[in-house]
Amino acid sequence: MTRFYLGAPPTFMKYTDVPLFISNRPLVKLKTLHQAHGPVAVDSGGFSELDEHGSWDHGPTPRQYASQVRRYAEEIGIEWAAPQDWMCEPWITAKTGLTVAEHQARTIGSYLDLKALDDTLPIIPVLQGWTPGQYEQHIDAYDRAGIDLRTLPLVGIGSVCRRQGTEDAASLVERIAGHGIRLHGFGFKIDGLRRVSHHMPSADSMAWAAAGRRTPAPNCDFRFPGSRGPHLNEANCLRFALAWRQKVIAAIEESKTAPRQLSFLDC
Repeated sequence: MTRFYLGAPPTFMKYTDVPLFISNRPLVKLKTLHQAHGPVAVDSGGFSELDEHGSWDHGPTPRQYASQVRRYAEEIGIEWAAPQDWMCEPWITAKTGLTVAEHQARTIGSYLDLKALDDTLPIIPVLQGWTPGQYEQHIDAYDRAGIDLRTLPLVGIGSVCRRQGTEDAASLVERIAGHGIRLHGFGFKIDGLRRVSHHMPSADSMAWAAAGRRTPAPNCDFRFPGSRGPHLNEANCLRFALAWRQKVIAAIEESKTAPRQLSFLDC
């Protein structure tokens, strides 16, 4: 069954043992860390960096990020972390002014740089692209760099979040998984997981937070154990997040029996 990592603020690590996906951006601000109660994976915050700045110039250097991931591995006990990858959505490449091929090369470069700094870091490689052909070209580029993605326990597939509930994205995931690569789907919400979770060993989403911001909470005075008092909406409520997670798990179960007739995208 697909392992689903609930996208969450660092606070949730104290109060639940469900798998969590936590961004480095808030995590790095914490002076004190504690061993997590359950599985934790770390997102580098790449989408926000490129969306806001058009580069990684404002983010941690590779050496700084390697040190941060090492700390998380030692103090939290994380399972893995994403590299400082470069997304390939057209609106992101428009901000960076770089080609998809350059984003792909820099994504591989980040993985290699971090591993060169410390080969014990639990960094996973990430596939980037926009069309199916571009993702397959990225697989070939990893091969040329001496990295056989088919032999690794997990490989992220990026730049799919905004289209993850579509037939096109479902076809893409099926096609890349067909290469024998064990995929982690970044930002896969309920509809997307219902379609393709049977092709991915793991996935994550923080879509509950956006839904929570739109959900008034006049009768809920609970955010997490020990907290009391009313809150205006459910954006940071553990109870709301865990209830949403149950819907995701149900969608993953549906995926086991979903129709498998998906058409491939044109290259």
